[in-house]
Amino acid sequence: MQSTRIVWRIDGAGSLDRLAVREEPLAEPGPGEARVGVRAIGLNFADLLACLGLYAATPRGSFVPGLEAAGVIEAVGPAVSGTTLPFAVGDRVMVLTRFGGYATRMNCDTRYLAPVPAGWSFDQAAAFPVQALTAWYGLVHLGGARAGSVVMVQSAAGGVGLNALALLARLGARPIAVVGSRAKIEFLATHTGLPRTQLVLRERRSFGAALDAALHALGASGFDLVFDAVLGDSFQPAFVRLAPEGRYLLFGAADFMSSGSRPSWPRLAWRWLRRPRLDPLAMINSNSGLLAFNLIWLLDSIERVPPAYAALAALGLPAPHVGARHPFSAARVALNELQSGHTVGKSVLYIDGPA
Repeated sequence: MQSTRIVWRIDGAGSLDRLAVREEPLAEPGPGEARVGVRAIGLNFADLLACLGLYAATPRGSFVPGLEAAGVIEAVGPAVSGTTLPFAVGDRVMVLTRFGGYATRMNCDTRYLAPVPAGWSFDQAAAFPVQALTAWYGLVHLGGARAGSVVMVQSAAGGVGLNALALLARLGARPIAVVGSRAKIEFLATHTGLPRTQLVLRERRSFGAALDAALHALGASGFDLVFDAVLGDSFQPAFVRLAPEGRYLLFGAADFMSSGSRPSWPRLAWRWLRRPRLDPLAMINSNSGLLAFNLIWLLDSIERVPPAYAALAALGLPAPHVGARHPFSAARVALNELQSGHTVGKSVLYIDGPA
């Protein structure tokens, strides 16, 4: 027996204008799967990049964007031999998915699901999996952040950035939060309680001096970790300020984001030619390192997802800040807003009214 669902589908990457609403059939969940009635969907820059064709993991041909959602289990498939299904009909769950999230319902392997924490709305739950796991995987799994670590967080007022700041607070680390506008400085000062000496505005001509002032205020000579998804002109000033044994964690290049519905290939080519270049021999002498990652590849190692969820649960992070919410029908409007770079916290789509 089949159900139906509404999705936002793009018939081929290259332009946001190709993203369109479709009604589609949905088969019953298979072995080890659950069908989730979606209530909220988390938006990510990866969604934009995939639609524009600028994401290495973009599916070929037609696809439904979206990497995370939250909702209610409507049906469960048969258990895989030798196992029991950990969820039941009616459970509230968070969903990770390797694309396919912009949908009113979906079938998911239950290993990609996690229970919604008590007291969280569906909006908050949909805002959590990708960006919290990104922060955990980069800062803890790869970076080894711990109490006392001095950590620079780029785009600190965004979804990943706020999760990173919350995680670092749990660990007792010392963050320096970098943002691209004075309005976001004010938001962080109010939302996080960080002293203004640890809030830095990303301005090309004064960025290095601003980082020096923030490090001096902490009594530090360099960064133990830099957590960055921007790249661009701000990369080099941060990289040269790594302390010995410091690690630069790069997980994106928002500086390459196009402002229109299609990529600006001349602009991208210019930025590609001007991208940072490192000398491995110099890195030996400075005892520093660059680690680059894309969380989506973790989804190909499904057995690693439940332990990662468990590690996040053990940290007890607060509910994420949802800065913008749009109805499911306004997905393109929401993506254009996200593309502008003016949002704070997480942007979500909601289904069936307020969460």
